[in-house]
Amino acid sequence: MALPEIPGTTLFDGTQAMKGYALNKMCFSFNSAANREEFRRDEAAYCAKYGLDAAQREAIASRDVLGLIAAGGNVYYLAKFAGILGLDVQDLGALQTGMSKAEFKAKLLAQR
Repeated sequence: MALPEIPGTTLFDGTQAMKGYALNKMCFSFNSAANREEFRRDEAAYCAKYGLDAAQREAIASRDVLGLIAAGGNVYYLAKFAGILGLDVQDLGALQTGMSKAEFKAKLLAQR
């Protein structure tokens, strides 16, 4: 059974999971303070260590959350990367929707 498409949404399915394996594995590594520091010292080398492809490396370098999702990133793992940048999950949601964080929070509250 085919799932319905949601306009503007990248569905995290098996294909995306395989595509983003290296990226998500790298982001999971950020649970370790030592790994976060290693990444900060040399982002390019750290991305190479995990075998990120060109699209993933570019999205990391440009802090492109939507690009990371399109490159197979899972938001739960990307939250580890966002933490290094001082962002939280609501910041990620705002970036995904093109809203400010305040607008995104207001939209969430309106859904109650």
